[in-house]
Formats: sequence, structure tokens, C-alpha cells
Amino acid sequence: MNHIKSLDALLPDTRIKNPGGERVISAVEVPSDARKVWQVVGDFAGFPAFIPALESCEMTGSGAGSVRKKLFKDGNIVVEQLNSRDDQALYMTWSLIYTTLPIGNLWAAMTVTTLDDDRCVATWSIVGEPSAAWTDSPAAFQAFLQGFADDAMNNIRQLFCLTPVLQFS
Repeated sequence: MNHIKSLDALLPDTRIKNPGGERVISAVEVPSDARKVWQVVGDFAGFPAFIPALESCEMTGSGAGSVRKKLFKDGNIVVEQLNSRDDQALYMTWSLIYTTLPIGNLWAAMTVTTLDDDRCVATWSIVGEPSAAWTDSPAAFQAFLQGFADDAMNNIRQLFCLTPVLQFS
């Protein structure tokens, strides 16, 4: 049986820390009002709207400190915590808590910046580290994160670039 000799020996600790590594940035210009774009990219539970690989997203709580569980169609799971959110400044940040993907640690931010009344830029920034399960190079890990973010952000642009189909009778 294990016995703790002194409770003073136990110190506060956490597994959540800021990751190292190069920042991955994916930004797209969107032909829409920034607040309308924020309604999509700023919805912490709404990422399946622009990431087709997601089966669903389950939320626990609301606001900073809330947790989402993203279930991917291929069976992978990602659990993340919302760190900060500002609906006026149009940004939010979050951290990885758990994943079945070969990612050891990850921090991300989503922002929307107004260009004019009908144009904005949506930006997804990611800083991540591979887990021990990642067997490829660090450059390949960065390319993996970049490709994932670029695909998602291009889907955002497409959501807002769709033009109605004209029908003639």
C-alpha cells in the first residue's frame, strides 16, 4: 500500500501547457460581413459545418472553460477546452485536452477581421506538437496541421461564396 508521508509533498500540477513549435496560419478572405462569418467559425460546437471529416461535436458547458468532444467519421476523438472568447473582438482560443490522433499538445485560435462592410478575413492559427505516436518528420507534422486548417478554411470561403442558382422558366 502506498502512503503519502506528507501532503506538503503534493504540489499543484497540470497536463495542460502551451505547446512549442512553429505557428500554422490559415487565412481566407470571405465575401461577407465579419459578424456573419463569426457566427460560423466562432461557434465552438459548430465546426462540423466546415470540417466534413467530423461526425459530430458534443459540448459540455458554455463560455470559457467549456469542453467540446469532436467525433471524427474515421473513429478519432478530440477533446478541447475553450480558453477565451470575445464576440465583440471576434476571436476565441482553445487547447487540446485529449486525442486519439498523434498530437501531443495543441493550442489554437480563430479570428475574424473586417476588411469592409462585405469582406473579412477568417484566420485559424495553430501551435502544435506531435505525440510519441507520430513517426514522421516534424516538417510532415506541420504539413499535416497546415493541410487540415487550409481545407477547413477553404470550406468556410466556399460556404459564403455560394451564389444562388438562377432558374429560368
